[in-house]
Amino acid sequence: MQHVPVAEIPKMPGNKPYAPPETVQRVVTPVDPKEARLRVLIISGQNSYEHDWTGVNNQLRTMMKDTGRFDVRVTEDFDDGTLAMLKKYDVVLLNYASRWNYGDKEQHLWSPGAFKALYDYVREGGGLVAFHSSFTWGRDIPEYKRLLGAVMVPGESRRSPPDAFRVKIETQAHPVTAGLRPYIWSFMEDKYTNMSFDPAAKVTVLATAFDDAADYVPEKAGPKYDYEAYKAANVARMKGMNAPNPVVWTQDYGKGRVFSITLGHGPDTLQFDGVRTLVTRGAEWAATGKVTIPALDKASGFDIPAAYRTEK
Repeated sequence: MQHVPVAEIPKMPGNKPYAPPETVQRVVTPVDPKEARLRVLIISGQNSYEHDWTGVNNQLRTMMKDTGRFDVRVTEDFDDGTLAMLKKYDVVLLNYASRWNYGDKEQHLWSPGAFKALYDYVREGGGLVAFHSSFTWGRDIPEYKRLLGAVMVPGESRRSPPDAFRVKIETQAHPVTAGLRPYIWSFMEDKYTNMSFDPAAKVTVLATAFDDAADYVPEKAGPKYDYEAYKAANVARMKGMNAPNPVVWTQDYGKGRVFSITLGHGPDTLQFDGVRTLVTRGAEWAATGKVTIPALDKASGFDIPAAYRTEK
């Protein structure tokens, strides 16, 4: 009862084919080669239709460069990627989805050699950031699921209705989340819930979001959610409902460090301090095992007098 039928790809006014929204952004400028920065490769080139993945790539490059820690490149063709290619970089960021529509049977996959190169790169000590839509595929590729720690499975996992929601930082005993405030917000976002986690992965959950059954009532969920499939009795039986669901975590993979973040739907999402802080710190940690990048203002921790604390 959890499966939502895949809707037709929406049409723009005048019955024009759907296209992601256009954005006006700074174009990132080159980094002086003399600067000792961490080298990042964003693997992209295809994504589902509702994602402005080219705009996100540009925003990621800009915000990562602005920290002073990264020099970022983007490839839109990893079909025949090699280990030698990846080893030029300190960390790889996946912003790729193999399907135009989440439920499509057909998908565009890399070559077996490219998959092996990615697995070997991380297994041998390379850093990896698994970003947002990278979790919407790989359900039929066991080693890819193991690499990321979890993936979305149609009919089981959900993209919950709220476009803006609160994210709870579950631990500050990790370099990425140390010193962050207890809660941050994300806007114009996808909340992935009831994901399928690989039982072999040693996962450390850094942040969660609460999947609230009350959000699925028609007045709140809107027309995208089938009224019959998501009526109250069915929602109450869904796994992961009325519970915190992991949205940011780390997991082991050989000698490499893997940072997984399901947040980051679009360029507008990447304007917010909490998401920006998690992405940049997560990338630095994946590359080095340490974090030197300070938290942005609206992600930074603050003192709460003991008398006013709601969580003891």
